[in-house]
Amino acid sequence: MGKQRGIEILVGLFMATGFVALFFLAMQVSNLSAAVNSEGYRLTARFSNVGSLKARSPVSMAGVRVGRVEDVSFDKETYEAVVTIRIDPGVDTIPDDTFANVFTAGLLGEQYVSLEPGGSPEYLRDGDEIAHTQSALILEQMIGQFLFSKAGGE
Repeated sequence: MGKQRGIEILVGLFMATGFVALFFLAMQVSNLSAAVNSEGYRLTARFSNVGSLKARSPVSMAGVRVGRVEDVSFDKETYEAVVTIRIDPGVDTIPDDTFANVFTAGLLGEQYVSLEPGGSPEYLRDGDEIAHTQSALILEQMIGQFLFSKAGGE
């Protein structure tokens, strides 16, 4: 009877460990751990079109992830999308003339914000706004322009 109880306890511990590991794996895959992390600093950027950019989308610089999109909202006065970005704690030297672009990973992949640093000696700080932005390129618009230019040129 004591041996049976010992096996049941070991099986229970094994199952509990499995559920904890599954929980942490789910957090990593869904990027919820990054959403909970409030370290670093916030920047905002305004775009005329962000495409399908969503919260928790990556923010990269030179192809390396340096932060995450925290929020995407609509400004009713300027009719622009306002993107709030949280920059990771170790990245504190982003020039204040940096460009923010919305790109797509691959042909139909997820959208992300790419930061291209300028040459200014001054750096962005918590709460600053990135002044130079380029909106997302919409595939349908590009195809339409291409077809229109081909139809008009022939």
